[in-house]
Amino acid sequence: MASFNKVILLGNLTRDPEVRYTPKGSAVCDLGLAVNRNYTLDNGEKREEVTFVDVVLWARLAEIAGEYLKKGRPVFIEGRLQMDSWDDKQTGQKRTKLRVVGETMQLIGGRPGGGGAAGDSPETERPPRAAEKPAAPASAAPSAPDDDEIPF
Repeated sequence: MASFNKVILLGNLTRDPEVRYTPKGSAVCDLGLAVNRNYTLDNGEKREEVTFVDVVLWARLAEIAGEYLKKGRPVFIEGRLQMDSWDDKQTGQKRTKLRVVGETMQLIGGRPGGGGAAGDSPETERPPRAAEKPAAPASAAPSAPDDDEIPF
């Protein structure tokens, strides 16, 4: 039987990332992510449902998260579900927790400190570079690109 384990999340951090290192020196980062769902009931009442998800990142991804992410920042995570189980030291009972192991991450919004909380205010938008030219009007006959117009 085939199986597939893929999670895609876009949400805001509920706390600052916690980065630690294993005895062998590999970075591990724990994140709390809040994912919102907005919907409307049959009577027209609008509702918002929030789901809190624990995410763990490893290696360089963990270090990047610790350096650039802060509480409240939006982030896009792709990963897989993992069930962790352990014995509770206080009660001796078996405990389990479902969390996401992040495999890729994309930072959303602009750089922090440029205005808004997530840094995505209009003041922080990147101005066009001098090398960027407006699109030329389409002509009837396609022309070969000029060597000066190749962007690399």
